[in-house]
Amino acid sequence: MKIPIFLSYPRPHLKSQVEFIKAISAYLEGRGLQPRTLGVTDYDMDEPLTAIRRLMLESNGLLTIAFRRGYIQTGMGKKDSDIGEVPYDLSDKWITSPYCHIEPAMAFQIGLPILVLREQGVIDEGILEKGVTGTYLPEFDLRKPAVDYLQEKEWTQLIGMWEGHVRSVVRYKGYPPKLY
Repeated sequence: MKIPIFLSYPRPHLKSQVEFIKAISAYLEGRGLQPRTLGVTDYDMDEPLTAIRRLMLESNGLLTIAFRRGYIQTGMGKKDSDIGEVPYDLSDKWITSPYCHIEPAMAFQIGLPILVLREQGVIDEGILEKGVTGTYLPEFDLRKPAVDYLQEKEWTQLIGMWEGHVRSVVRYKGYPPKLY
């Protein structure tokens, strides 16, 4: 029996994003993991946060792929600050879906192992900032083939560590909770 994991990503709008999802899914399945994605493999009639929570409780880990979604041609953060905050440039940057922040935060709250991948150019703020969840957040470049990324040392080491944590969740779910 395959180990269910929550695979979270915004709906792809580029062929390279579709291919990346296919490659990641095939890799996970080849390792005995079952990627589950709301609206793709699983459907629910409840409001999104309830559906996400239900699927998360049935999963043993979360892998989020923060694809580019919205493009900021010209922008500025902390514009017109009147308390001394320094403005910063947001021009030529990308944002991802808010669910790429929400779902990892929900997984963190219930103690699931989290791995977040961020497409190059996506703003690294919120849950996408390095160190926020205590794990390294790798960045990938979709100008390169997905299979090349899956052979890089960064990917193999990170996914190996994450997978080990996922398998620990499976093992410990069968034990009664410990109070201390």
